[in-house]
Amino acid sequence: MTSYSPNARDRRQWAQYLVNERAEANVYRQLAARREGEEREILLALAAAEGRHEAHWLELLGGEPTRLPRPDFGTRLLGWMARRFGSIFVLALAQNAEDRSPYEAHAFATPAMRADERSHGEVVRGLAARGRRRLSGTFRAAVFGANDGLVSNLALVLGIGATGVAPQFVLFSGIAGLLAGALSMGAGEFVSVRSQRELLAATEPNNDSDYVLPDLDLDENELALVYRTRGVPLDEARERARRIVEDAHNFDRNKVYRRPTEVAENHDDVIGGAWGVSISSFLFFASGAIVPVLPWIFGMTGTAAVLLALVLVGIALMSTGAMVGLLSGGPPLRRALRQLIIGFGAAAITYALGLAFGVAIG
Repeated sequence: MTSYSPNARDRRQWAQYLVNERAEANVYRQLAARREGEEREILLALAAAEGRHEAHWLELLGGEPTRLPRPDFGTRLLGWMARRFGSIFVLALAQNAEDRSPYEAHAFATPAMRADERSHGEVVRGLAARGRRRLSGTFRAAVFGANDGLVSNLALVLGIGATGVAPQFVLFSGIAGLLAGALSMGAGEFVSVRSQRELLAATEPNNDSDYVLPDLDLDENELALVYRTRGVPLDEARERARRIVEDAHNFDRNKVYRRPTEVAENHDDVIGGAWGVSISSFLFFASGAIVPVLPWIFGMTGTAAVLLALVLVGIALMSTGAMVGLLSGGPPLRRALRQLIIGFGAAAITYALGLAFGVAIG
């Protein structure tokens, strides 16, 4: 490779890689500025690694070029989002970008750089997973609430409208559907999350019987069985039980013995708080359900109102689908189209039923 004389195309490509690496390092530094502790250190380490890659291309170019291209669109988008939004969206996009490294088949990228890019993908995936866990409970309620509001109220106003009733009745039906649906969603999510948290709390291990540990036989005791029911392997369970019982025997008998507290699994990250999820579900259902009613609120009637409602709901469905795609690391367009097809499919069935019902009572 040392005897190869680079041509103009090679130098342009190296310059592009150079500016992309600089931009990516800047993205990680911007994200690090918003984080603390371990996540901040990880993001700064990623920025430093991108700096090493930048130095490689700069060395091949023989120094700083007089003219440099702009970073590619995807990298610029990451930078724009890093400055304006939370890290979860940026990390989800960065995960896809790192997984599609251009260095795999590039002759001038070192093996270490290729390995770095692969490991970066896993690191970013792990950071994104942390963000998704923190977001999942409330986000699930928000997406589900918005989509349910969009689809159910669109189906409602189309179905009612198809029966041939007056536009005012369509409007009042849509508003009633909004209020009833939002209250139902909020209450349902509150009860669901509270019940799930109570169920999980009942399954958490506790140390209520620790006071009897000093009386257990050091060699033959059931404490090892307790650990085995928690998924601890046999040998490790026996060793852990032996240490605990030995410690209990050496404890002051005039005091009540307590084992060191085991850290319980935090379900808040995945489930969310009951009030937060409930309020989120209520507000997002209402925000989704108001969209198909907007044409009637502004005085439109007939086919024009129906068509505008379909367009508005279609845009909203595709937006929520694309957002889910971004956060999940999947293709946004495919998720958006899936949301659109499912939503319009449900609305079409309800509209057909409304037409049939209108004919039947006509």
